Amino acid sequence: MVSAVITAAGKNRRMREDLLSKGIRIEHKLLMDLKGKPVIIRTIENVLESGVKNCVVVLGHYSEEINGVLKDFSDERVKIIYNQDLNFELSQTLLNGVKNIESGLCLCVAADQPTVTYNTMTKLIKNAIKYENPENIVSILARKETGFLESAEGLGMPFVCHSKLLLNYLPDHQNNLNPVLREMKSNNVVFYGTPALNDLELVNINRYNDYLYVKNKF
Repeated sequence: MVSAVITAAGKNRRMREDLLSKGIRIEHKLLMDLKGKPVIIRTIENVLESGVKNCVVVLGHYSEEINGVLKDFSDERVKIIYNQDLNFELSQTLLNGVKNIESGLCLCVAADQPTVTYNTMTKLIKNAIKYENPENIVSILARKETGFLESAEGLGMPFVCHSKLLLNYLPDHQNNLNPVLREMKSNNVVFYGTPALNDLELVNINRYNDYLYVKNKF
């Protein structure tokens, strides 16, 4: 069984900075419109289309506003949970999600990645499943090199790996994910990079210009 965790607990800091500087009404990036639907809904839909059995969405900062949108999204596969501490870093947010899924492969996605298609997510899952030892591989969206990777530098979500790996490595980290991935690689966890279908899949919506670019190309 393959589960998914979507992290949606961030501070929205960079987007707020951009909107304030431009005199634009403050809005959470995950709630911005993307062809008639909020960014976070687009991400959830792509994750569900990838074939996962269930999906945990982890909220933290601005949970009330985000949950106001999610409560209207009806799908029994989706479960909403909350960080106990608003100051959780990304690694701890992901750990919170992993603790709420069944043991098995886990698709890990950031909520601000609506451009990653379900086709690419499906490939990430398949590459992990078909490996000879699915408990010792991270199947990840490639940023540069593809295939079996020599380094985890610069990598992040989305990726697929076994929940046991995440439960083993995440508790020792309270920061972003790349240090976690680098430690995995140093301990001989296999990394396999799947190429993006296009450059748009490599864009996270962090800043207002990211949003405008994605909105124009989506």
